[in-house]
Amino acid sequence: MRVGFIGLGVMGFPMAGHLAKAGHPTRVFNRTPDKARRWAEAHGGHAAATVAEAAEGCELLALCVGNDDDVRAVVAEALPALPAGAIIVDHTTTSAKVARAMAEAAAAGGRFFLDAPVSGGQAGAENGQLSIMIGGDAGAVARAEPVIGAYAKAIKHMGGPGSGQLTKMVNQICIAGVVQGLAEGVAFAERAGLDPALVYEAVSKGAAQSWQMDNRWKTMAEGKFDFGFAVDWMRKDLGLVLDEARSNGARVEVTALVDQFYAEVQQMGGRRWDTSSLAARLQKR
Repeated sequence: MRVGFIGLGVMGFPMAGHLAKAGHPTRVFNRTPDKARRWAEAHGGHAAATVAEAAEGCELLALCVGNDDDVRAVVAEALPALPAGAIIVDHTTTSAKVARAMAEAAAAGGRFFLDAPVSGGQAGAENGQLSIMIGGDAGAVARAEPVIGAYAKAIKHMGGPGSGQLTKMVNQICIAGVVQGLAEGVAFAERAGLDPALVYEAVSKGAAQSWQMDNRWKTMAEGKFDFGFAVDWMRKDLGLVLDEARSNGARVEVTALVDQFYAEVQQMGGRRWDTSSLAARLQKR
């Protein structure tokens, strides 16, 4: 399938690479042209000068940009260049509101928009092992799935427009609570005079086990926080959660508290630290 990819950050760069490796003729665009040129040199695709050029003639256009405003701008430029029946697959984490609006805009021109946020972090993108939760038209999902499967280990259609983003909000709620619990556990072990490595061996095979524990306990104990998804982006995501909760009446007290803890991490200079840096607030000084 002829595909385009917009946004070549730490996630988008390898994701687009998997599309090219799978044999899809791929055009890419990034606001920093040098990054698009480096991608084309690495993967043999085409570095477009504009969003419209990247989208022209594509049957599927994937996005992995920053926020709601970025998605609105990209979709506005891309839609006129896409052929009838084309599918936009948006991997950006956004509000459900913007996802629904973009789906309406695409449908008005005979095209499709799928909100398809991902989970799995930079490592998942690089290894082609992302989990993707999708909202939108079922037929479009069925057409897109074999393509985006190039970088996914699991793809789940959650319902109509916006449902993918709502599911990603659940994902971030769960992560926030787990990471804060791990941060407190690591700090408690340190204060109690226990060896964190031995504590991990003791508790990681029981009910406390989680992906976060297996991948972040050791580095949290070592005070190393440069392993992927940044605090600034997590706060953006949690802001979306809190906005949605105010609308639907959900009680997310722990999430709201953890969001404020991340604000403290930002004030400590940790805006680009990864999300496990909640531990930095609690470590001995």
